[in-house]
Amino acid sequence: MLSGRAPTPAPVQIVRPAIETVDVLVARNEIGLGKAVQPGDLDWQTWPASAANAQFIQKKTQPNAVEELKGAIARAPFVAGEPIREQKMIRANGSGFMSAILSPGMRAISTDISPETGVGGFILPNDHVDVLLTRRDPERQKVTGGDGFTSETILRNVRVLAIDQTIEEKNGQKVVVGKTATLELTPRQTETLALSRQRGTLSLTLRALTENKEPRTDIPEDHSGNVNVVRFGVEAVQTFK
Repeated sequence: MLSGRAPTPAPVQIVRPAIETVDVLVARNEIGLGKAVQPGDLDWQTWPASAANAQFIQKKTQPNAVEELKGAIARAPFVAGEPIREQKMIRANGSGFMSAILSPGMRAISTDISPETGVGGFILPNDHVDVLLTRRDPERQKVTGGDGFTSETILRNVRVLAIDQTIEEKNGQKVVVGKTATLELTPRQTETLALSRQRGTLSLTLRALTENKEPRTDIPEDHSGNVNVVRFGVEAVQTFK
């Protein structure tokens, strides 16, 4: 006993609980904004059940999701491997991509821009801008006796849908120099923009990315049926007649 060795204890078997998994629908490759999704763009991927968000599409509840989403349009871009969410897809049923990426209740309207009025081409789709109107001011002309102009902000925190035919940044492109900007506006704001184009020159001013979540400014109601434009920072409201 003194010269012998103690017996080697048997290895302890650690039993790990089985991890519950689910199949989640993900993007097989990159899906661009406004692209019509095809079955080859989607794939099922095994995820831990604890990590699967309730908004993800799961095979056990929607086994035919790949075929059901065929032809749906992406309202936001997907990266490869990103889970597919219904909120970022829309079944357009033959409609164009622009109507698909519009937010509910909003309208798309275009306006002419130039390098001078469009921040030198540095405005990209999905940026937010303010719209300025520069016009002749008859009252100021009377006072100065010469050319009198005034500039005012007529729309604030407006989302840019497209520059010409470009609806998203591609291949690292940082500048889009176009002649037309398509904006997402409320129906009331489209009236203001259309009328303002006849009164003077429109310019876009780029907003900081951190300011995009501020509430957008709507046009106030006018019981006379006229379109009002708020002069920000000034209490007075000017009515277009």
